[in-house]
Amino acid sequence: MSREKIADQDLVTELIKNLSPDFMEIITSLREVILSADEHISEHVKWNSPAFYYNGPMQPFNPKEYSRDIAVIHVRKANILIVFPTGAKVEDTTGLLQGNYTDGRRIATFKDLDDVHAKAEDLKKVIRQWLSLVNK
Repeated sequence: MSREKIADQDLVTELIKNLSPDFMEIITSLREVILSADEHISEHVKWNSPAFYYNGPMQPFNPKEYSRDIAVIHVRKANILIVFPTGAKVEDTTGLLQGNYTDGRRIATFKDLDDVHAKAEDLKKVIRQWLSLVNK
């Protein structure tokens, strides 16, 4: 008996369903915001977390540069972090992205569902800025 490959979005859904109800609602909302930012965004599970990537055409690149990886959601005890592995390249005018890590990461923090709603447009703006920098 062969197993069918489970679709990436179904794996993300299963991962989210196993979280506490409060985090599940917040991450589901963040997921909707991120996926609605552009039609060229897909999701999968990466580093045991919901992750989002650019699914459109690109010039060849070194996979260690995370050129397709837009963001990864990490649950912390008190809040949720969205890590942008290459967020330093985004000229963020919203103030959403924090940190100045030497590896190029930037982070957005969300404490609850109200915070997600308040920052949703800024999150979309940052994602669209990131997408505009993709080497297509």
